[in-house]
Amino acid sequence: MEEVMKEIDKDSAFFEESGGGITISGGEPLLQIDFVDAILSECKMRNIHTAVDTCGYAPHKAVENVMNKVDLFLYDLKMMNDAKHRRCTGKSNKQILENFKTLAENGNHILVRFPVIPGLNDDEDNVQKTADFILSHGVKRICLLPYHRSGIEKYRSLGRSYKLNSMKTPPQQKLNSIKRQFEVSGLVVKTGG
Repeated sequence: MEEVMKEIDKDSAFFEESGGGITISGGEPLLQIDFVDAILSECKMRNIHTAVDTCGYAPHKAVENVMNKVDLFLYDLKMMNDAKHRRCTGKSNKQILENFKTLAENGNHILVRFPVIPGLNDDEDNVQKTADFILSHGVKRICLLPYHRSGIEKYRSLGRSYKLNSMKTPPQQKLNSIKRQFEVSGLVVKTGG
């Protein structure tokens, strides 16, 4: 933690000037809760803005440990249907949705990130259920993240097979349609990043 804080300190002048801060991401950073908690605690003591990029698949206790030390959660939501979520990711979405609910009820600032994966989660039903779920918890912003193929080389370099080899980036027309559906539901939508 001390080594990470030394690196963060090198940028402290930029944070003060810009109002920026740090983003902890991963894999799933909340699975490294002791390390993440220590960094967040130190940043809070130094008044450094903190963000955590998570899919929410973490023990509930981990979320409770850090939720009051995080200024912004970048929260990925992929699918509302549990059976489909299990089929596509190998895991249930129940813990993900429960953790989201906990953060929303605590008043945490959440930006939902919706990875648009053609043929898997871009259907109207999933889009509507996603909108309904987040709006029912008082969250109003969502960011569309179009599927991209940049992970293929990383998988190859790790000697792992990439299961979405034939997947293409969604066409702009599809992204526009999803964006409109979210907006009609009452969400503020951004595409990318």
